Amino acid sequence: MSKGTSSTRRVVITGMAGITALGDNWETISSRMAAGETGIRRMDDWDGKYDLRTRLAAPVQDFTLKGKFSRKQLRSMGRVAQMSVDATDKALEMAGLRDDTAILQGGRLGIAYGSSFGSTPPVLGFTRLMEHGDSNAITATSYIQMMSHTAAVNIGVLYGISGRIIPTSTACTSGSMGIGYAYEAIKFGMQDLMIAGGAEELCPTMVAVFDTLFATSTSNDAPELSPRPYDARRDGLVIGEGAGTLILEEYEHAKARGATIYGEIVGFASNSDGAHITQPAADKMEVALRKSLESAGLSSSDIDIVNGHGTATDHGDLAESRATRAVFDRAIPMHTLKGHFGHSLGACGAIEAWLGLEMMREGKFVATANLEQVDPECAELDYIFGDARSLSAEHMMSNNFAFGGINTSLIFRQI
Repeated sequence: MSKGTSSTRRVVITGMAGITALGDNWETISSRMAAGETGIRRMDDWDGKYDLRTRLAAPVQDFTLKGKFSRKQLRSMGRVAQMSVDATDKALEMAGLRDDTAILQGGRLGIAYGSSFGSTPPVLGFTRLMEHGDSNAITATSYIQMMSHTAAVNIGVLYGISGRIIPTSTACTSGSMGIGYAYEAIKFGMQDLMIAGGAEELCPTMVAVFDTLFATSTSNDAPELSPRPYDARRDGLVIGEGAGTLILEEYEHAKARGATIYGEIVGFASNSDGAHITQPAADKMEVALRKSLESAGLSSSDIDIVNGHGTATDHGDLAESRATRAVFDRAIPMHTLKGHFGHSLGACGAIEAWLGLEMMREGKFVATANLEQVDPECAELDYIFGDARSLSAEHMMSNNFAFGGINTSLIFRQI
């Protein structure tokens, strides 16, 4: 038995895809990152419209599913569900499963998928009802589009999936939690395959959540320089949007059908700070990372790189860096992708897993965008900045942390 596996079932990745502010395929995204581009934009249409300190965001531009799916198929989907469906459709195609109704509808394939919230525009209809007693803006699909599990159920209905559905709505860990729960569902024999991931749509209401906490970047006239994860001059996060989907499969099942394997999940852990709704706790983050290593049967020396959460907030970056240093007790290579895509909330863990796996396969990890001068208050780690790093990584740890003190840690292995 190879290191990093257990007597329980092995879980591999046979498909992966997503949509981001820099594109919806690895070739486009990697070339744009290599060219020094980020997806951060100044949102000029917010001027005079929204009482927000920040004007920065990372929108997915020119996105539409019209022509790809019928009007009937799309009517229950808001933007967040549509992006999750788009990512899932591409991932299923990559896995060779998109048209395999026997597997899709056979009951042994499930879904674990999440977002912080559903689509927000339908909420306006209910607001109008409460304020004015007028229900004319509420349609038969308003609630379906706005409910927090809209992504998971719309994926399920579109493909006729009859396995278990595990909605994950845990703010910034929604995507990574979806992957983790999907991993456990297969590992312990509840399902043979899982569609896993997360999505989020950009909305000023999401921005306002962090704006009121003075946690957003106000470098409004220099979008190309923000956010600055782990940097001494960081001034807050930038909200983004997107979706990421992994197709997880039991190893023997994947081999039997001749599927291409892109990586393996060998560890997952999640815990709660149990202390504060918004303030991160480094000691509890540390526990999550250690439990993930324990789950994988690995020691800290087996991890080659950490894909960090790196939101560019004052407390978040400090807590994460200190927890990471405590676990590894060395300057382990670490980077984050939020300088490129902003903080896509429920989507970030899934997008970062997908792109991290692509980088593992290429043996080259992008530098953290806008990181120039590491904050001396951050713990001593080998922060990847300036130039991309060529690195042959067998194991990658990917960490995310959310409001409510919810921590997740995933470990991927290249095979």
